[in-house]
Amino acid sequence: MKGRIHSMETFGTVDGPGIRFVLFMQGCALQCQFCHNPDTWDTTGGRQVTVEEIVAEIEPYLPYYKGSGGGITVTGGEPTLQAPFVAELFKACKERFGLHTALDSSGFCETSHAEALMAHTDLVLLDLKQMNKKKHEWLTSQPNDRILKFARWLSSIGKPAWIRHVLIPGVTDNAEDLNALGEFISLLTNVEKLELLPYHRMGVYKWQALGRTYPLEGVPTPTERDIRRAREVIDRAMKHIVL
Repeated sequence: MKGRIHSMETFGTVDGPGIRFVLFMQGCALQCQFCHNPDTWDTTGGRQVTVEEIVAEIEPYLPYYKGSGGGITVTGGEPTLQAPFVAELFKACKERFGLHTALDSSGFCETSHAEALMAHTDLVLLDLKQMNKKKHEWLTSQPNDRILKFARWLSSIGKPAWIRHVLIPGVTDNAEDLNALGEFISLLTNVEKLELLPYHRMGVYKWQALGRTYPLEGVPTPTERDIRRAREVIDRAMKHIVL
């Protein structure tokens, strides 16, 4: 089986626990205005690889991954677009190396398409970008119904998840929207952690290289105070879990 990938990183430290091999899949159904990898959107881009090729890339670094409590994280783009390939890769990593497996996903996926993948996934890093449906569509080009359904499904099957929310001043930091995010998280029983990720502009040069106009030009990165305020709003809205 072959998958289409964008790139890989052998020493990731921000995409799940420990030191991780991070594989970036090619293709995404969303077009987020703050995306720092717009070059992953095109489903025909990147290059094709086999599971065996990726396993061979991982093997030399196994002592670092296993010794740190790390593993492999597959991100994108959107990895669930190639769910059968990722499932086979995760299966191979677990059977051969006993590696922890994490999926970094927007959740824009039909649950039936991800069942086999979840059988070999230890942790889902789920990006909840905006709770307001209209704002979500403006921000990402797609509504959030499928994403929220995916989140509820992960909870129903007891799949451990970390919720991630990118905090963008004036875009995703509205108190009403943050309150809605906290209330939604409080309904989920599988959430182990909430990560508020500060918006950054490190991918702007990629938009320019692709000849695209960057939609959030002029939007600042959030301050520490902005992040604390947002976290307080979310925490107050969460009812039965403490993250």
